[in-house]
Amino acid sequence: MNSRPTFNPRDDFKIKDTKPRLGEQWPHGGVRGGGGWISSDRVTSTYDLVEQMYFLYVRVVKARDLPTNPVTGSCDPYVEVKLGNYKGKTQHFEKKTNPEWNQVFAFSKEKIQSSVLEVFVRDREIAARDDYLGKVVFEMDEVPIRVPPDSPLAPQWYRLEDRPGERKVKGEVMLAVWMGTQADEAFPEAWHSDAASVHGEGVFSVRSKVYVSPKLWYLRVNVIEAQDVESQDKSQLPQVFVKAQLGNQILKTKLCPTQTTNPFWNEDLIFVVAEPFEEHLVLTVENKVNPLKDELVGRLSLPLHIFERRLDHRPVHSRWFDLEKFGFEVLEGDRRKELKFSTKIHLRACLEGGYHVLDESTMYISDQRPTARQLWKQPIGILEVGFLSARGLLPMKTKDGRGRTDAYCVARYGQKWVRTRTVVESFSPKWNEQYTWEVYDPCTVITLGVFDNCHLGGNEKPPAGSGPGRDLRIGKVRIRLSTLETDRIYTHSYPLIVLQPTGVKKVGELQLAFRFTSLSLTHMIYLYSRPLLPKMHYLNPFTVRQLDSLRYQAMNIVGSRLGRAEPPLRKEVVEYMLDVDSHMWSMRRSKANFFRIVTVLSGMISMSKWLGDVCQWKNPITTILVHVLFCILICYPELILPTVFLYMFLIGIWNYWFRPRHPPHMDIKLSWAEAVHPDELDEEFDTFPTSRPQDVVRMRYDRLRSAVGRIQTVAGDMATQGERFHALLSWRDPRATSVFIVFCLCVAVILYVTPFKIITMLTGLYLLRHPRFRSKLPSAPINFFRRLPARADSML
Repeated sequence: MNSRPTFNPRDDFKIKDTKPRLGEQWPHGGVRGGGGWISSDRVTSTYDLVEQMYFLYVRVVKARDLPTNPVTGSCDPYVEVKLGNYKGKTQHFEKKTNPEWNQVFAFSKEKIQSSVLEVFVRDREIAARDDYLGKVVFEMDEVPIRVPPDSPLAPQWYRLEDRPGERKVKGEVMLAVWMGTQADEAFPEAWHSDAASVHGEGVFSVRSKVYVSPKLWYLRVNVIEAQDVESQDKSQLPQVFVKAQLGNQILKTKLCPTQTTNPFWNEDLIFVVAEPFEEHLVLTVENKVNPLKDELVGRLSLPLHIFERRLDHRPVHSRWFDLEKFGFEVLEGDRRKELKFSTKIHLRACLEGGYHVLDESTMYISDQRPTARQLWKQPIGILEVGFLSARGLLPMKTKDGRGRTDAYCVARYGQKWVRTRTVVESFSPKWNEQYTWEVYDPCTVITLGVFDNCHLGGNEKPPAGSGPGRDLRIGKVRIRLSTLETDRIYTHSYPLIVLQPTGVKKVGELQLAFRFTSLSLTHMIYLYSRPLLPKMHYLNPFTVRQLDSLRYQAMNIVGSRLGRAEPPLRKEVVEYMLDVDSHMWSMRRSKANFFRIVTVLSGMISMSKWLGDVCQWKNPITTILVHVLFCILICYPELILPTVFLYMFLIGIWNYWFRPRHPPHMDIKLSWAEAVHPDELDEEFDTFPTSRPQDVVRMRYDRLRSAVGRIQTVAGDMATQGERFHALLSWRDPRATSVFIVFCLCVAVILYVTPFKIITMLTGLYLLRHPRFRSKLPSAPINFFRRLPARADSML
């Protein structure tokens, strides 16, 4: 009797290989159009990582000489494009006989059920039925094919027909009708028949868009000193501090330790600013009268464009500024005399472009270039990503008592954010959109997220607790580029995993196709020896506390600027893509990081057990071989290091046959998400500060979460370092492992032919070299090690 295969629920959370038909044409090797077939040799597409989708495009440009209504004497025209059961309408113009619309309509070929395309021009009537002005009819077999990179099809004037065979004396409309793919330039801005139920402002939110993250700078303000500071109480010397405000960022210097009219601080205040510089830097000098009261001494407002832009560590000149405060003194009755009180403050301020502004988690960083474009190097590769489709999505909201999902995808890499179009009312949406990024460093991560669009208008009801007007999270995928082989097309179905108060849950699958193309393999290998971040991060490093604050401010600025685009990339989307809450305390994450450390140390534990078995003679043959090897190494100590490197070289070659076949994805077991206790989930999803009613419990609870959150980060960093050691020979990063095993082979050969004493002497002299010969920048081995991938990419 055949036994039934057992189903492992954990397999449902794994990546699955897919075989999509990428870049295929229509049947029979050609595309139908123009009354016949055209050869597929002419059909070239830049969308080779997606399945081609064909659309009938109708561009309505303008009309002229439209007839007026004989009753009202005016014309309020609009155009209605009809293809079977699908209708699209342009906006209407009031009292205009020569309107200009310049609007594109797109009808999916898969849903075309009519052989005739009709374009109606109508006169809008408020009370009665809209007046019919005329129409233009196109036979589907006569529609031409537009094949990129051909220029756009030129629109033509068409006379309006009243009835078949009859033409009106007046009235023409300019149209262009063609058949194309999603690679057409008109695709992003077109009205899609799939979203015919979306009206009003929601029409703009369903379109695909490309966004550019704002260019961020660090503003460093060195508050040096002040002169002629006076308080309102003339009998007491002031004890002052400086408060600097830039937008919603507020920083303060320390209180001057002495009471004096010439205080001295020499303290750096660092802000994150974005181009174009809209805010002013506002500085106030305040006197600490008592612990509960601060007295304003002077105020200064400075536009950011006056500050010098510094690209390296060269010194910046300081400047004196006058602070101003206005008051009134009563003189002779009701007459008032305006007094201007001024003091001076000494500042050294500059905009620093030699840093990379950390607007994302350092574990999932996607851009390591400095802010200043002058310091950028040439790209080393191209990343292409095709958003194919999703399947098995769950209902995210209800409409008319029925569950629905309106899904779209967002991808973030470097300064470029992309958003696909929204597929309305589908649990298995198909996007088939392809995007390209330049790659400047292979040791970076691209993040892709799926969201439910809650801004389509209508009577949709989001789930309770999701908040009004917020796009809902469906899932997220991260891909580290260094784990990809060059010039290979990856086609996988990624499970969309979310952690909810009820536990871990799969809400669908996202099908992707992506390819990493190398432009210069030599340059790419060279980057592994370069510092991970720009030079200024090491010459003038920030403290951990400063980095946390600056990263938080950078996230707020990016979310605010992208939210001002049209359509906006909303704040909740940006925060989810940037992992804004990754620093929050979680018992689950702490356990996961602890067991990551245990896994890293398991190799040492296994080695110690093996040595114990050798000492216990549990395997006599192994013990004898170890004795022989030990005696050889004792007699010839110069063979120890070559043997170790040769052993690592052989282990790396052996592990090549067991290397991962696909990029890593979120692991629910590694994240401790499948067996998490409900009370721990309640703690993880609790608000910060906590929502517990007791004041004492709230204070202790918040303090515990804040303190242990730091421990969690340290544990994660320790685990990351250990996992990078494992990555040397595991082929997770094919290029890094190749470099390392070649290095091991070369070192082994050199050590075999070089006397051991000379190697030892040179090593000792190198480690004890004078500080003059040391660089502040990390060495090549350290840079190589820091670029190795860790298993943090696979954590939820």
